[in-house]
Amino acid sequence: MGDACHHADGAHPGLKGPALTAALGAAEERCMAIQERLTAPRRRVLELLLESDGPQKAYDLIAAFGADGEPAKPPTVYRALEFLERLGFAHRIESLNAYVPCRIDGTEHRAAFLICDCCGAAEEFEPDFAAQLVAAERAGYSVGSITLEARGRCPACRGD
Repeated sequence: MGDACHHADGAHPGLKGPALTAALGAAEERCMAIQERLTAPRRRVLELLLESDGPQKAYDLIAAFGADGEPAKPPTVYRALEFLERLGFAHRIESLNAYVPCRIDGTEHRAAFLICDCCGAAEEFEPDFAAQLVAAERAGYSVGSITLEARGRCPACRGD
């Protein structure tokens, strides 16, 4: 992250209050619909991701896991992250080695991120990969996942 970041804190707020409760409820409903369990540890990791103001490293999640300040055991958080990624509730940003929440509506999509080099915020967007995927399939290649990471400065850091 750069030294010249002068924008106000909170430019990229996580979910709080009713919005957080609604997102966790939607995740629970989706898990029930597909016969998966949103166990307490999985729910806690999802909650931490949803309420965070930016990408979270696994060890940050481990440290923040316990409501009483007690950290989680690393395997607990890593298993929860694996589950959340598999269900599409979270994405791993490779270049940051960190995780961000994803929309919980259940629609399948390709992950792409705008990453701010100043404040570290990561915003998910949906590029149009359709033509490239069709070309790959015509060539006999089965695409399992695509992650695009674009780096620059967010509007808050640019002063927009």
